[in-house]
Amino acid sequence: MSSDEAALPALQKVPTGIKGFDEITYGGLPAGRPTLVTGSAGSGKTLFGIEFLVSGVNQYHENGVFMCFEETEDDLAVNVSSLGFNLRQLVKDGKLAIDFVSIQRSEIEETGEYDLEAIFVRLDYAISQVGAKRVVLDTIEFLFGALKDTTIIRAELNRLFRWLKEKKVTAIITAEKGANTLTRHGLEEYVSDCVVFLDHRVDNQVSTRRLRVVKYRGSAHGTNEYPFLIDQNGFSVLPSTTLNLDYPASSERIPSGIPKLDQMLGGQGYYRGSCILVSGSAGTGKTSLGSSLVAATCRRGKKSLMFCFEETPEQLLRNMRSIGMELGPYRESGLLKIVPSRPSLFGLERHLVSIHKHTEEFKPEVLVIDPVTSFLISGGILDVHMMLLRLLDLLKEKHITILLLGLARGPGELDSSDVGISSLIDTWIKMQSVESNGERNRTIQILKSRGMDHSNRIRELLLTSQGIDLVDVYFGPNGILTGSARMMQQAQDRLRLDWSNG
Repeated sequence: MSSDEAALPALQKVPTGIKGFDEITYGGLPAGRPTLVTGSAGSGKTLFGIEFLVSGVNQYHENGVFMCFEETEDDLAVNVSSLGFNLRQLVKDGKLAIDFVSIQRSEIEETGEYDLEAIFVRLDYAISQVGAKRVVLDTIEFLFGALKDTTIIRAELNRLFRWLKEKKVTAIITAEKGANTLTRHGLEEYVSDCVVFLDHRVDNQVSTRRLRVVKYRGSAHGTNEYPFLIDQNGFSVLPSTTLNLDYPASSERIPSGIPKLDQMLGGQGYYRGSCILVSGSAGTGKTSLGSSLVAATCRRGKKSLMFCFEETPEQLLRNMRSIGMELGPYRESGLLKIVPSRPSLFGLERHLVSIHKHTEEFKPEVLVIDPVTSFLISGGILDVHMMLLRLLDLLKEKHITILLLGLARGPGELDSSDVGISSLIDTWIKMQSVESNGERNRTIQILKSRGMDHSNRIRELLLTSQGIDLVDVYFGPNGILTGSARMMQQAQDRLRLDWSNG
């Protein structure tokens, strides 16, 4: 690299304040330059711009101007109030200027010639009025909607973007998506330094929102599609995966809540911050195993968060009470939070954002999802795999121990219960039902547990009113002996031992 190249200044960026967006753009929008935000109707363009301005005022002390061509100031203030934005107060405090410009299509057609000089005058006045550093124009179609001469459109677009750069304001210009182009005219994206595409799609009756940074001159940026959410807390974007695979690997161990399982796990339980998958068919005791970890964590005075997709909190508390496990007091004391919902209620991205937000608010040490295979209702196995990959990255960065319960539909379908993430799992526990002598009994086995010397033996899992216990199984001519067959074998062994001892 030459000395001249080394002296080139780096591109300055302005943080948007939108959760997740500044991470995938490595700092936000290009400072002093216009950015195009495009998408179909209802994709969230206006809210993206509003949050950019409100965050600028509240977090970065940069005043803003919102010039709208579609909604009046009153309509806009009411529409965004549900997101917690008080635009009227910001206007009253002199930190935000909102200018509604009414443009009639017929007036444009009649004049014959067209330029944006009047818009520049009004915008310049608004910027000077509040000392704005940020500007949003919503939407550009109203300026050029009636024009067919692409020469005029291109010339005026260039003039508009150049004027904004000369004013040294960081600007967002929203635009409607065209049939086969990012914008209706297919020109705006070429004169913009940064282009952000918002997509709102519906697949299998489930809606999902995704964002993509299509273009960013002079800067690296994440190029994937990222899910985003608009809720009462505003606009938030989730990265696909952590950009750097550098989350910590703890040597600290936490108890599973079942002493004999801890012995199988090298005598000390799970690694803190690891990911555990418990797979098995219905009725094998997966939820009980997950609840044991939750109870053990709460007993240590740490918080646990459970997402239940098949049981209500009251059902879970009752069912665990039947095996001597009282979770109610932990819930009442605030150490345990149970979040129930139907998996079909949201799309995968919405579930991902919801789990992330609950985690941010509650700050648990342990998180349990029961069962993780429920997400297959909302998407294919590849979609679920990508969603879980994002989730595991986010939780591992925060050093949260994750226990996923996977439902296998049959004895030969264990592989399907890992929803394609077995390679990401630190500890994988397999639970099965064994039928013999007219009985059905449960067994447990550790398939893998990275970084520790663990048992490879199959044990029988007992669920009684006194709690959970693991016992050794016996092997007979027809395979492993569990339940009454094991007890008979134990009795015979004791008799044989007594006989040999005289």
